[in-house]
Amino acid sequence: MKLAPATGGSVLVVDDDAANLFVLAHALQRDHRVLAAKSGQAALEIARRQRPDLILLDVMMPGLDGFDVLDALRRDAATASIPVVFLTAVTDPESEELALQRGAVDYVTKPIRPAVVQARVQLHLLAARARRSLQEQNRWLELEVARRLEENDVIQAVSIRALAHLAEMRDTDTAVHVERTQRFVEILATGLAARPSHADQLDGQTIDLLVRSAPLHDIGKVGIPDAVLLKPGGLDPEEWAVMKTHAAMGADAIGKAEADVERSVAFLGLAKQIARSHHERWDGNGYPDGLAGEEIPLPARLMAVADVFDALISKRVYKSAMPIDEARAVITADRGTHFDPVIVDVFEERFDQFAAVARGVTTQPRGERTG
Repeated sequence: MKLAPATGGSVLVVDDDAANLFVLAHALQRDHRVLAAKSGQAALEIARRQRPDLILLDVMMPGLDGFDVLDALRRDAATASIPVVFLTAVTDPESEELALQRGAVDYVTKPIRPAVVQARVQLHLLAARARRSLQEQNRWLELEVARRLEENDVIQAVSIRALAHLAEMRDTDTAVHVERTQRFVEILATGLAARPSHADQLDGQTIDLLVRSAPLHDIGKVGIPDAVLLKPGGLDPEEWAVMKTHAAMGADAIGKAEADVERSVAFLGLAKQIARSHHERWDGNGYPDGLAGEEIPLPARLMAVADVFDALISKRVYKSAMPIDEARAVITADRGTHFDPVIVDVFEERFDQFAAVARGVTTQPRGERTG
């Protein structure tokens, strides 16, 4: 029952002795909204319904005693944070220590002295308000941090896209290649992560960064002259030498971006690996560094399969699109020569997903070379 309204916070008083309830209510009702319960069960029901700011709880009661009530309060998420002050006629130190260990915030002995109870109640209500204020501040800070992280996440994604779109300015269909190779890299990385041999290298965050970094794999092509990049026929040896410079050129550009920041940025590191090494071959006959096997960074080995498969199925001004199944055969035939054998195994396992992505994007003629 509610005994009196007040503005200083709500206090639930629990005691099986009506005289004690009266004394406590009289002492507190001028400054607080007082709720009262004569049993442990009634106290739990009121606490769940009213959510008082503080509970004064008698220890020795029939049925549910104070310790039983305290345990029940702490088990219920709705009441777990309500501070509880024990009221008891037991004055031994062991009982006081047990009460505090079980989760009470204070221990007031009987007979009740109104001035002492008022002071303790005021102290604990102030402390509870301070805790709530701190919790609210922490929640606000958490939301603000989450908002800023999300904002930074968007800025990062937009920045990557902006760099990738530099290539689009010279070739209107590059976006299709970017989107599709991103999906291919994600499929391969997710499949590889399911294997014990690579699980520690490809956690969820790393895969996310790989997918974000993938659009920058050919960023170096912005430095290749149109006469080479968009040439409809075959390249002569000199032109091919120029074409191959795009890998190192892209990595150097990303490296300069890395140097401009005061701390390492994970996605730039991955992007640099991908840009420089995605034309390396498992057998060591690739470029620009002639790396072989696991010397080739894993992100670049993933990108190699994604990039070549997309190049095969894409129509260019200098070639027709290859049917998906024929492109599959090319990739599998180069297992262990051009491509990492394990990644090709994942490609085979998840080819249905590759095919779905390939068929889900309409390809148009485009002039950019994949070399």
